[in-house]
Amino acid sequence: MSLVVCIRGGGDLGSGAALRLHRTGMRVVVCELAKPLVVRRTVAFAEAIYSTEITVEGVHAKCVSGQSEIMQAWAEGVLPVTNDPNLALLTWLKPDVLVDARLLKKPVDFHLQASPLVIGLGPGFTAGVNCHAVVETKRGHNLGRVYWQGASEPDSGVPEMVLGYVEERVLRAPTDGLLKGLVTIGQRVVKGQPLVEVDGQLLTAGFDGVVRGLLANNVTVKRGMKIGDLDPRFDENLVTRVSDKSLAVGGGVLEAVLSRPELRARYSG
Repeated sequence: MSLVVCIRGGGDLGSGAALRLHRTGMRVVVCELAKPLVVRRTVAFAEAIYSTEITVEGVHAKCVSGQSEIMQAWAEGVLPVTNDPNLALLTWLKPDVLVDARLLKKPVDFHLQASPLVIGLGPGFTAGVNCHAVVETKRGHNLGRVYWQGASEPDSGVPEMVLGYVEERVLRAPTDGLLKGLVTIGQRVVKGQPLVEVDGQLLTAGFDGVVRGLLANNVTVKRGMKIGDLDPRFDENLVTRVSDKSLAVGGGVLEAVLSRPELRARYSG
């Protein structure tokens, strides 16, 4: 019997974990919000909530509802994504592993009894307190490392520098309101070009580049909230393939799962 893994949050890092685990034969289900706040939607399984289905690097996912549809998706080799932010499915699913990939970056109130193995991604988790293992999400020497004691590195709040650009890469809501995208993910834009509109206020590009990520239309946003990502590199792989960071974190999750002898025995048996 395949291991069953529930991943809470289908953004780019959660999707990196889902991709790794699904490809190794585990039965993975992704739980999301009714309106996921995911920026890199072309490489995030959460997008299935909006578009019914999505394929990321050859792995097909679709939006499902309820136990029978989840089981049917697994039978078809499809990765199920469901609108279940509060994990109501835990009452019947009883997963072997629960991964919290919401990246809230603040202390998370979670119970170790929720699953035989609870894995937290990034800041907000402390091994032995609100999870069994933490996977490092900060770029650097420890990216993807599994901690069985202690916490991950704190959130620096500073985006990764790309070709000299740092804060300019992150698109933030100019005001509160509903987001209206004026461009699409993967589109090339020029400096000064309007990218989104929120409650009548425009946000323009700070440099020439490619729209790497953008929240879905009609999502309610708050001023200063991250709503998109602009990249100065003109590389289509940036929007069609899972990032190196996501795969590294996914590798850490896979290591944590197979580090447990009882889970490894079931997986190999």
